[in-house]
Amino acid sequence: MTRALVLFAHPVPDSFNAAVHRTVVETLRTRGWQVDDCDLNAEGFYPVLTEAERRGYHDSPANLDPVRPYVERLQRAEALVMVFPVWNFGYPAILKGFIDRVFLPDVSFHLVNGKVRPGLTNIKKLAACTTYGGTRLRALLTGDPPRKCVTRHIWYACGRPPQKYVALYDMNRNQAPQLSAHLARVKREMEAL
Repeated sequence: MTRALVLFAHPVPDSFNAAVHRTVVETLRTRGWQVDDCDLNAEGFYPVLTEAERRGYHDSPANLDPVRPYVERLQRAEALVMVFPVWNFGYPAILKGFIDRVFLPDVSFHLVNGKVRPGLTNIKKLAACTTYGGTRLRALLTGDPPRKCVTRHIWYACGRPPQKYVALYDMNRNQAPQLSAHLARVKREMEAL
C-alpha cells in the first residue's frame, strides 16, 4: 500500500481548489492508498519562520523541534501530492511557509562536502494539482515560478522521482464544462500516479 501525503493549501472549503483536493484524496483512497490528508489551513499550520527557527536552521536535529510532527509525516510518505491555488504567480503563504519551515537541512536536503544532496528520497512519486487565475501565456511570461518550484526544487529534494504537474489556467473565465473536464483530468492523473 502506497502512503501519500496530500498537502492542501486553500482556506475556502467550498472553492474549486477544494473540489480538486477532494478528487485527489478520493481517487488515491479508491486505489487503496493510505492517505495522510494534510489540510494546512484546517490544521492551523503556522507558516512564519521565526527568528529563533532561522537562527537554528542548520542546527540539526534541534531544528526539527518546532515542526517535528510535520517532518515525520513527510518522512513517512512514499508519494507527495500538493494541491494549491497559484496566487500572484506563487504559492499561497501557508504552503510557502510549510516549505520554509519543514523542508529543513537533514530533512529535504543534506550538505555533503559543501554540495546539496536530496534528503526526501522516501518520496517515490510527486504530483501537484493547481489552479491559476491567469492564462498559461501569462504564467510563461512571468517564468511560472510555482511550476519551477515543484518540478525543479521539490523534485530534486525528493531524489528526482516521476512527477506530474496538473494545472488549470485561466480559472477566472472557466465555466462548468471546463471545470468538470479538469476534475476528470485530475482523477485520471491520480489513477495513473
